Amino acid sequence: MIKSKYKDNQSRGYISTIVGSLIKIKGLERHIRLHDLIKVTKYNILGEVIQIYSDHIVAQCFESTVNLRINDEVISLNEPLSMELAPGLLGNVFDGIQRPLKKAFNSFKEGGLQRGLEINPISRKKKWYFAPQRKLKETVSSGDIIGTVQETALIEHKIMVPPNISGELSFLVEEGDYTIIDEIYRLKINNKEKSFSMLQKWPVTKSRPFKRRNMPQEPLITGIRVIDLLFPITKGGTIGVPGGFGTGKTVIQHSLAKWCDADVVLYVGCGERGNEIADVLNQFSELIDPQTGRPLLERIILIANTSNMPVSAREASIFSGVTIAEYFRDMGYDVAVLADSTSRWAESLREISGLLEEMPAEEGYPAYLSSRLSSFYERAGIVELLGTDLDGKERIGSLTIIGSVSPPAGDFSEPVTATTKNFVQGIWALDAGLAYSKHYPAINWLDSYSNYPEYISEWWYERDFDWVEIDIDWFDCRRQVNEILSKDNELKYITQLIGVENLPEDQQLTIFIAKLIKDGFLIQNAFDDIDSYTSITKLLGMIKIILLIYKESKELLKQGFYIDDIKELTVINTVLRINRSIRNEDFHKLESLKNKLLSEIEALKLTHGVYKKK
Repeated sequence: MIKSKYKDNQSRGYISTIVGSLIKIKGLERHIRLHDLIKVTKYNILGEVIQIYSDHIVAQCFESTVNLRINDEVISLNEPLSMELAPGLLGNVFDGIQRPLKKAFNSFKEGGLQRGLEINPISRKKKWYFAPQRKLKETVSSGDIIGTVQETALIEHKIMVPPNISGELSFLVEEGDYTIIDEIYRLKINNKEKSFSMLQKWPVTKSRPFKRRNMPQEPLITGIRVIDLLFPITKGGTIGVPGGFGTGKTVIQHSLAKWCDADVVLYVGCGERGNEIADVLNQFSELIDPQTGRPLLERIILIANTSNMPVSAREASIFSGVTIAEYFRDMGYDVAVLADSTSRWAESLREISGLLEEMPAEEGYPAYLSSRLSSFYERAGIVELLGTDLDGKERIGSLTIIGSVSPPAGDFSEPVTATTKNFVQGIWALDAGLAYSKHYPAINWLDSYSNYPEYISEWWYERDFDWVEIDIDWFDCRRQVNEILSKDNELKYITQLIGVENLPEDQQLTIFIAKLIKDGFLIQNAFDDIDSYTSITKLLGMIKIILLIYKESKELLKQGFYIDDIKELTVINTVLRINRSIRNEDFHKLESLKNKLLSEIEALKLTHGVYKKK
């Protein structure tokens, strides 16, 4: 958050009109830039300039405009809304303009956030142990690492040269404890020395620069089977998660925050209900990172913007989150931004557009809805970073964006969902019917898609294991599962007319295997100790066993067996319980189950006098 003390040379104006969260100001129109911050001095209310006319400007306020009056003084802060970037971000909870909510709560025990509250986002008093990594007289440029701070047990915070700056290192402090505003190093730039601390600031509406964007090659492993197999996302990818009320968007976001293999997670609660945000904060404060045994907050930053806060702060919260994420990306980390939900942000755009009396587009949303959404999702990617590591090698960082969408009544044709599809590379469509039937996660395998499988198939191939009985890799597993589920859907209406038992045996097998896939693989309990996360090895083992049943069953049908013979195999019930009975590290149990399956099939053939062909 930007804060500025009053100065004699600050430009001043006065309020001429108040319209909801918008104010019109006279006297600043010749001294201010678009997106600069203004402050109503009487209540310390911050606002952002969104329109400039010849005789006035229009600003959207980030806080309530109640009790403002015409002619109240307004000053220009001469800088845009920017994020403070330094050690101390991790584990914190901020509002949309980076005010630390924990400090605010300690100041106001009665609850709520006092209007005009000014608190430094990051402590100026806490000292961090800084370890320099450079030597004097070295020439350094944007992105080069000057030193490191062990911010948490999980994350090493890298102190980098800010973008667009280069020079000769003329001063560097010794190893020791320093605050974020202490002088850490000086650079000689054009024969002039400039001092730098650990603290940087960066405007939220501007992307941080990088060298070049790379093609994605590695998946972001989520531990959610339906995602990792059928609708994967890559590190640096974008996914939309549309779903109506009660379909499980928030639970998926929680699972991703807990289990995805990103180094740092930014959770942005944008315009959600207060009790839902409170539940998120409460749960995250208690969660332990399963992979390290450390508190999950050591790699998470939370931005909370509830539905009763002014709508202008919703857009700020979305871009505040992605700006902080870019900062950690520039350190070389894999960062994930979980935005819940972009629909609330779009609603704020619609409300502001209405107050501005702009010509509405579809369903009242502004005509620039698509450009705003694209400016958010385009900041994702896997990129080559500015600067090099200490060995002079290029560094890579990624920023993944997963945005929830809340279409009214689950209507995916509404403008926000339809527009989001234009800017993301995949959709996890949450289905109310699946949710009401207790099928979670309620990701509809017919309406969802991902454009990433071909990019990451090689990554999966390198981590595959060989079972001679079923020689298929991740890509083949995915293709076969999609074919089975599609055929099952095609047979659905015929089944309703004539019944499953009246279908040909091969079609009954397709329906049976589809049910095995749905009940034994796609359903996953996010609150079960074993089932909440599935490793890539267990995932491949589970689906290969089901597809092995399919392969062997087709042979049995050709040899004259009936589908009922296959259904009576005792191993079938065991396969349905793999998700809750076999832990990720117990792969040998999957191999034993596979061998048991083959033994039972061989015994079935022997019982009926049919021998397996060599």
